[in-house]
Amino acid sequence: MRIYAAAYLLPISSPPIAGGALAVQDGRIVAVGTLNELRAQFSAPVTDLHESVIMPGLVNAHTHLELTHFPAWKVRKELDYLPKRYVEWIQQVVKIKRALEPGDIEHSTREGMRLCLESGTTAVGDILSDFSLVPLYRDTQLSGRLFLEAIGHDPVLCDTLVARLETALQGIEGGLLPGVSPHTPHTVSGRLFACLQALSERLGIPKAVHLSETTEEVAFMHDTTGAFADILYPMAHWEQYLPHPMRTTSTRYLDGLGVLDASTIAVHAVHVTPNDVALLKERGVSVVLCPRSNDRLFVGCAPHKLLKQSGIALALGTDSLASNDSLSMWDEMRYLQQAAPGVFTPGDLLAMATLGGARALGIEERVGSLEPGKRADFQVLGCGFASGDASIEAALIARAEVEQVYLAGTPYSQ
Repeated sequence: MRIYAAAYLLPISSPPIAGGALAVQDGRIVAVGTLNELRAQFSAPVTDLHESVIMPGLVNAHTHLELTHFPAWKVRKELDYLPKRYVEWIQQVVKIKRALEPGDIEHSTREGMRLCLESGTTAVGDILSDFSLVPLYRDTQLSGRLFLEAIGHDPVLCDTLVARLETALQGIEGGLLPGVSPHTPHTVSGRLFACLQALSERLGIPKAVHLSETTEEVAFMHDTTGAFADILYPMAHWEQYLPHPMRTTSTRYLDGLGVLDASTIAVHAVHVTPNDVALLKERGVSVVLCPRSNDRLFVGCAPHKLLKQSGIALALGTDSLASNDSLSMWDEMRYLQQAAPGVFTPGDLLAMATLGGARALGIEERVGSLEPGKRADFQVLGCGFASGDASIEAALIARAEVEQVYLAGTPYSQ
């Protein structure tokens, strides 16, 4: 056993503790309290972190680590431009992925893991499109969920895809738990959605879906017009699967398929309506906000105030480096504070980036807060808390710097 003490300890699930500490044994948190309280309980060596702050590792609830090297790939393939429309970005991604060489995605994914850990993220909700890379995750020090992505409209290939996906899911071992990711309402057929829902229910695993990310999606779901119908479907050779005008929203469409429930994670939710939000709340869906990605792709800004007031469970994600500048959740929190002034308190932001993400991923019994029984994943932060700061949470959002990351009670080192 060892006790870790600091100027402040932020459990997230309870108020900050001045002079706080946590006791760790066999990779698990045994107790949380003041240093004096823990010294009275346990005869164990103390690691004094002095003026630092201890808080849980961050939870990046939505990312695509396989695309970490995307900025370098753009330069290498002479496709280094910033698309002004979402569909142009999709075309860029497809062109680059088709030109990759063996080993590129593996190296990219490993780099993503490293960047997460170095920036204080200890758990992820990672989307993986290349099932052959599942073994790569067995030895990662990250925890969280690995969501295997499914895309397609061809009914002949549906059963084959689901069978491949289920086989790959069985190979997920180690610190990450399995999940499935029906890509979007417009890139996954109704039949495939139904099959993935049945798989989710049978295996007891969550599903993550990109929802209402763009105005193009709004137009397509309403009357089958716009760039998705004119460019995206022909590019994928899906012309025969263009639906008749549905006069609906993505949320109502998915609800009609019976796939919205407490195991559903809706990512982005930029263009949801008030009725959509009420329906998501009623079905127990969690929403992961990716504000920097939305800004980079010019898709708009999620209705942050509406989502918060609805009481929907909220989390944060960075998305990938194909649509973001970093995989730092600290950068994400700071950007959201500026993008939605007055909507989220510093405490809200920290909770969304820790326990909120853990709850969305269904791993809150393991990580997301500093509580007895949970894995001892925590970060040590320097922030220079001053008398002018409104709270320790505000000081952290303003200027926290990651000094050290602990995984199961062991200092992270590359």
